[in-house]
Amino acid sequence: MTRRTPRLFLWAWVLLLSCVALDAAQAAAVEDLARVIPGILRPVRVGGDRDYPPYEFLDKDGKPAGFNVDLTRAVAEVMGMQVEFRLGAWAGERQALMDGDIDILEGMTYSDERAQYLDFAPHTIVNHAIFARRGTPPVATLDDLAGKKVIVHRSGYMHDVLAARGFEPDLVFSDTPADGLRLLASGKGEYAVVAMLPGIYIIRENKLDNILPVARSVATVRYGYAVTPKNEALLARFSEGLAILRETGRYQAIHDKWLGVLESGKVRWDTIGLYVGAVVTPLLALLGGAMLWTHFLRKQVAQRTRSLTEALEELSRNQRQLVQADKMAALGILVSGVAHEINNPNGLILLNIPILRKVQADVSRLLDGLREREGEFTLGGIAYVRMRQEIPKMLEEMQEGALRIKRIVNDLKDFARREEGAGKALIDVGDASRKAVRLVEATIRKHTDHFTADYEEDLPLVWGNSQRIEQVVVNLVLNACQALPDKSRGIAVTTRHDAARGLVVLCVRDEGSGIAPEHLPHLTDPFFTTKRDAGGTGLGLSVSAGIAKEHGGALVFESSPGQFTLACLELPVAKEESAA
Repeated sequence: MTRRTPRLFLWAWVLLLSCVALDAAQAAAVEDLARVIPGILRPVRVGGDRDYPPYEFLDKDGKPAGFNVDLTRAVAEVMGMQVEFRLGAWAGERQALMDGDIDILEGMTYSDERAQYLDFAPHTIVNHAIFARRGTPPVATLDDLAGKKVIVHRSGYMHDVLAARGFEPDLVFSDTPADGLRLLASGKGEYAVVAMLPGIYIIRENKLDNILPVARSVATVRYGYAVTPKNEALLARFSEGLAILRETGRYQAIHDKWLGVLESGKVRWDTIGLYVGAVVTPLLALLGGAMLWTHFLRKQVAQRTRSLTEALEELSRNQRQLVQADKMAALGILVSGVAHEINNPNGLILLNIPILRKVQADVSRLLDGLREREGEFTLGGIAYVRMRQEIPKMLEEMQEGALRIKRIVNDLKDFARREEGAGKALIDVGDASRKAVRLVEATIRKHTDHFTADYEEDLPLVWGNSQRIEQVVVNLVLNACQALPDKSRGIAVTTRHDAARGLVVLCVRDEGSGIAPEHLPHLTDPFFTTKRDAGGTGLGLSVSAGIAKEHGGALVFESSPGQFTLACLELPVAKEESAA
């Protein structure tokens, strides 16, 4: 008994230590996951400069504002992320990124030296300028500043550039660009080097009338998001969000809101080339990095315990709920308001027009008698004989317009309905196409005077998600509109049943510029686009091809350069329909 008791005691300690080790491993796994996917388990910590208008600053209420802030909020919205802004002194925010206290800087200038220890996702171009007090001898280049007292933003891009040229002994440092220009206005230093748009904004807002730019473009650089290499996956998500914002036009709207009023003149070709390179090169690099990261993540998931797998599934569900919540926050309020505020008065119109038509018919008989007795007269300043023909047409047009309003509201309500991942049902491709065309009807009218739609009657049904099919049709029609050189060229949408192959086929044909043969095999490659200079990101057809594949179908293309392009969505007929 005395020899057995220590042995039992030893086994009890081994079992207890094993349990503790297992709990610690699971906790470490969850912590690893939190670092890999910021924005889901915790908000993404976004750093920036507290006084760098119009890009980022604290407003009069102490809240983050500016171009970068609005852009980050929009990216977070479309990607289903939570963000937390931390704006402070630039030197401190830059160090906080290196220390891991923040996850991403929303506004940092790219340089080869910084690229050695940071990863970038530039999204805009910044021109730096030299500012001076009125009456100061002008300079034209950075080299002309040798031996001069020059004010620069501490730890900013121009600090690095001028220090590398050996000018540091003569530099005067400020915590913010605004402080630097105020120092210059008060007589400190001879010149200040500040980004052009912030400089103009600061001078205007602070009424520094004795300062003006003497050299407007001494450095043209790329500007955007920056992370440390350990957060490259987060940077890939921000890059994807930027691509979506460009595709939908929200990026341009945010740009015009904050920067459009300060920019003037034509963009130079070298600036355009630098801008295109700033977008294409990082996106291609991040795509490769994202693929490697995805492969690594799959290997890691395979090694996780069953409890961690369940946690990942729960996180995925939460992410879908967050995306849906963001979507409904924007669309739900709009749709409910539109449905209530438009359907009620529109319903009155639809109810009253038939009565008015009957009244008009009765009144016409009385007025016809009056005309026979007393001769021609006018109604509303127009001859009665003409008004007798026009009033029924007006009432008919009013009724058609009210019915169209009703259809548009119903389409918006359908679009805002919750979209479940497995929510497939038997759908009519022709009906989905009609709804999609109505959603982009304004764009169609803007680009062509010759649009036709021919939907085959009694199409077989297909298994799918109506909203997803509508999304494909919208992408194909928008691409067709963008391909037209003028409004004299046409677009045709058709549906048909290919009984021999058991397919329902929806085609969009445009009489546009066409596609070069060497480009056809790459149309659905992610980020491939022939419209980069027009803001294309190469995501529309890639997403559409993915939706077609999810539905067991495919996207096929045919084109003749300078003549036409034909894009067809092929979907398999539902088995129930085939059996019938």
